[in-house]
Amino acid sequence: QAYNCLIHFYKRMPPHSRSPNCEGNPQGIKLLRDSLKSCNISSSSLLVSHVFVVFGASGDLAWKKIYPTLWALFRDRLIPQGTRVVGYARSKMTVSQLRENCAGTVKAKKGEEDLLDQFWAANKYVAGSYHDTADFDLLVKEMAAEEKPCANRLFYLALPPSVFKQITSMIKACCMSPTGWTRVIVEKPFGKDSTSSADLSCHLRELFSEEQLYRIDHYLGKEMVQNVISLRFGNMIFGPTWNRDSIANVKITFKEPFGTKGRGGYFDEFGIIRDVMQNHLVQLFCLTAMEKPVSTSPDDIRDEKVKVLKSVPALSLSNCVLGQYEGDPASEDPDARMGYLDDPTVPAGSTCPTFAAAVFNINNERWDGVPFILKCGKALGERKAEVRIQYKDVPGDIFDGSTVRNELVIRVQPNESVYLKVMTKTPGMSFTLQETELDLTYKSRYKDARLPEAYERLILDVFVGSQMHFVRSDELAEAWRIFTPLLKEIEEEKPHPIKYKYGSRGPPEADQLAEKNKFVYTGKYKWTPPVSSPSE
Repeated sequence: QAYNCLIHFYKRMPPHSRSPNCEGNPQGIKLLRDSLKSCNISSSSLLVSHVFVVFGASGDLAWKKIYPTLWALFRDRLIPQGTRVVGYARSKMTVSQLRENCAGTVKAKKGEEDLLDQFWAANKYVAGSYHDTADFDLLVKEMAAEEKPCANRLFYLALPPSVFKQITSMIKACCMSPTGWTRVIVEKPFGKDSTSSADLSCHLRELFSEEQLYRIDHYLGKEMVQNVISLRFGNMIFGPTWNRDSIANVKITFKEPFGTKGRGGYFDEFGIIRDVMQNHLVQLFCLTAMEKPVSTSPDDIRDEKVKVLKSVPALSLSNCVLGQYEGDPASEDPDARMGYLDDPTVPAGSTCPTFAAAVFNINNERWDGVPFILKCGKALGERKAEVRIQYKDVPGDIFDGSTVRNELVIRVQPNESVYLKVMTKTPGMSFTLQETELDLTYKSRYKDARLPEAYERLILDVFVGSQMHFVRSDELAEAWRIFTPLLKEIEEEKPHPIKYKYGSRGPPEADQLAEKNKFVYTGKYKWTPPVSSPSE
């Protein structure tokens, strides 16, 4: 069932619509479509309709991410033909005003103007509250206006967590499809700790089955995150060394080069641990550390993620470093001269961390004694997200100490790539060693392919019913079990975070924590993304 509607749609497309010349991303779209060709075609899909409802359609998330994503999928003809989009929010506005709000993010390239008009013509907007049955009756009337005998409905909650319960209760009471499937996409944060997360999960469980719920973490939609499973379990070369016998440590890093940009008041409610580490980095951790699943089915993969999380003891302040950025008065960038506490929306004297480093230990046979170092922060010196697997020193060194540790690096962003740092002989007569890499950089290997944005992949997954890249309730519970004691300790003791300068590497204590946990940094080598020559 998963891909039936999409495949049927592709088969029905007129030849000129499928022409690569109509698309700005022919190789990328070809890769996506080729991956769908083996699926069965449902003869009944002519009688199927799809409605995508965006709750919170007037908010930042909607116009920055959701509507641009829906436009990209519509433009590239990756969603079922005839899909209609209905925006719902408290604000009173028209579709024209919504389009105007999205003008900076939903854009047409030259030759796509008519297609953009078609996209907005497929949109409707309903203004209403999140608790009034009469308002939801108007929404249902709008959804049902052009539905077919089998009517599928998707609901995206681009809303603050404070209204999740209200809105999901109203969806269950008023909006469930009577003839097709209903799927609900829930944005993070999924609670603030174990108790609040369990409360939300219990509420959702009373309303929907697990198969109807899609807890979205957009990091699971990134190309290189999805590639970890293929890299690990599709290559014989890595399997025998992916364990404590060969690996010294694993470092998972997330860096942003900017601060809170005037949104510090919102950030202060959650902090960097809840905002990044408990979700994005934990997902990278699970895929890197889990055992081989029985198959690539969503539940088999998520079963293994849960198992590895169960093997991780709860965190405490003793194996963490917390930091908070301060302004750099010497910087020419006005944003960099402002520290976190200079943001007028941040409470005075806040001790909320904008940087965190923590060490995970896994109590199982594969990883016993191998530290996993998770590090994330704002206002750092570069934008980067990666998994860095550092191997142990070569035993019986015969090169007078000139070797350095091998590293396998999975670069999530920017410059998506996989590279392996190895020792080789320098060219010439000498037998001197140098550090170099075996490199797969996507921009070089797939020159003409635009990699889909994470939200594009994930929303397409919801259309086709694949939950592989979404968070299951038991997985969520285990992640909160690990972090809740640490978060409680921080909230009760209110430790003062270590100050670090805007644009720096973060607190030096974080490097000391990594060094203490077997990470060796030589500083001798820096990977540079390859540049393809024009002749290539």
